[in-house]
Amino acid sequence: MPPSPEPQPYRSMADQPAARYSQRTPSPSSWQQGPAPAAQQNAQPYPAQPYPAQRPLVIGGAPSSPGAKPRRPFRRRRGCQIGCLGTLLLFIVLGGLFIVTMQKVLAFGSAISTQSPLSTQTGYMNTSDRVNILIMGYGGAGHDGAFLTDSLVVMSLLPQSHKTTLLSVPRDLWVQYPPSSGNYTKINAIYTNASNGNANPIAGGDAIAQKVSLVTGLDVKYWMSINFAGFRKFIDAIGGVDVTVPDAFTARYPKNDDPAINASWITVHFSKGPMHMDGATAIVYARARYVLDNNAEGSDFARSQRQQLIMKAALSKLKDWHTWPSIYGALDALKQTMYSNLSLADLTQFALKMDLNNAHRLGLSNDNVLADSTSNDGQSILLPRNNDWQAIVNYVKQGLYN
Repeated sequence: MPPSPEPQPYRSMADQPAARYSQRTPSPSSWQQGPAPAAQQNAQPYPAQPYPAQRPLVIGGAPSSPGAKPRRPFRRRRGCQIGCLGTLLLFIVLGGLFIVTMQKVLAFGSAISTQSPLSTQTGYMNTSDRVNILIMGYGGAGHDGAFLTDSLVVMSLLPQSHKTTLLSVPRDLWVQYPPSSGNYTKINAIYTNASNGNANPIAGGDAIAQKVSLVTGLDVKYWMSINFAGFRKFIDAIGGVDVTVPDAFTARYPKNDDPAINASWITVHFSKGPMHMDGATAIVYARARYVLDNNAEGSDFARSQRQQLIMKAALSKLKDWHTWPSIYGALDALKQTMYSNLSLADLTQFALKMDLNNAHRLGLSNDNVLADSTSNDGQSILLPRNNDWQAIVNYVKQGLYN
């Protein structure tokens, strides 16, 4: 095996031009030079390196090792750190808002219901059975007949198909109460009597729901009461509602909802067509009954339809994400407005599954199964035609299933 070549002396970069020149034009004196002194060879024990033309010269601190990754500039690392910190802060803020919102929502659910907020009595509306809830509205403290339920509407829902029926029950329907007592009263007085002037709303709600079940033949287990005074504040909190008025009318209306407090009256007019209503206007529209120029709008059935329009508009407004920034104020207003024996979770599912745009509307009135009458003490009342209570049940059943 031939011996390996001896190492060549190292040439510095300063020596390179001379070396290159000497290679091109060797001088005679170089022929006579012998090997380099031993001391010089021992001083440089590694092979001579050629001029690094084979490697690119990179300015800016490029690594000498071909396989090493370039180091990221400090500015890019700093930008990444700031971006990560901003994302973290955003998640913290959103998480805090979520926690605060959930706390408010759960507190709201506890305040408006006899049930815990996340409980369910209906399987979160996953049942195939019909779910009926009685919505009753009253004027509230400071009004004449403060807790007379002048609005009675049964919302009947088939959760699987979203089929919704709204059944209006007239306030002047003459019924026996307490049951089997032989005493009679208008159905709108049951709540205030059973609740002892709203002191026991659960007893009042249960009593009126049982009576409506008996009259209509529907299984009305659930109820929700609405204070119109609080509902006015709720409408204002969500920025008003947009309602399409189906029929124009003019009516007289007590200046502050109660002639006993302020005997003066005002005249209100609603034109046919779209209208934006604040809380006060919405309540006047829903409750006006002393109509001057359109007899049909003066009936209990027409008032019930107007109230349904307001409720529909309010629900639509709540589903609009533009309303969400005002949700805290809306929840505070509703705390003083509603009470139910359904949990917040069930009420939410009920509202989401209702199809109010295609809802079927029924109403008990003197146009179908009821007749005008007068009580022994001179009150204007409504009774079943020919005193046939079963005819009411049959009418409701036919309206629901046909």
